[in-house]
Amino acid sequence: MGAIFDNLIESRAYSIRLCTNMSSRDQSAAADLTPLSPAVFHILLSLGGGERHGYAIKREIAARSRGKLKLGPGVLYGSINKMLDLGLIEESADRPDAHLDDERRRYYRITPYGRKVAQAEAVRMRELVQLAAARFGVPRHA
Repeated sequence: MGAIFDNLIESRAYSIRLCTNMSSRDQSAAADLTPLSPAVFHILLSLGGGERHGYAIKREIAARSRGKLKLGPGVLYGSINKMLDLGLIEESADRPDAHLDDERRRYYRITPYGRKVAQAEAVRMRELVQLAAARFGVPRHA
């Protein structure tokens, strides 16, 4: 069992480096944060499409998940604060024109490190799905 697990870990590290062109040190640091909570991963996915303020992030996640994931303010802003502390996202100084936006809104963008962490999580999830498919098969209509 240990050899299988070791091979899986080596394969995972290789996959992350291959898919993201990360150095071994960067890949380790990014993979150390996985697994991500669903809220954090969805926020990173949302910001991967461009800068957004908190409420826009919340709406985009709800729309993308067809209402299956609705982040409340505590989870949303708690996750954002944690992600700011970890360097996954940063606050943007770029603002829309004042007459087009509420000045109290804070805009966020994904950092290069946040993108690497999201890529590492995607690799981890792909491997998990492959394992589940091998064990249980893939239903025709998922």
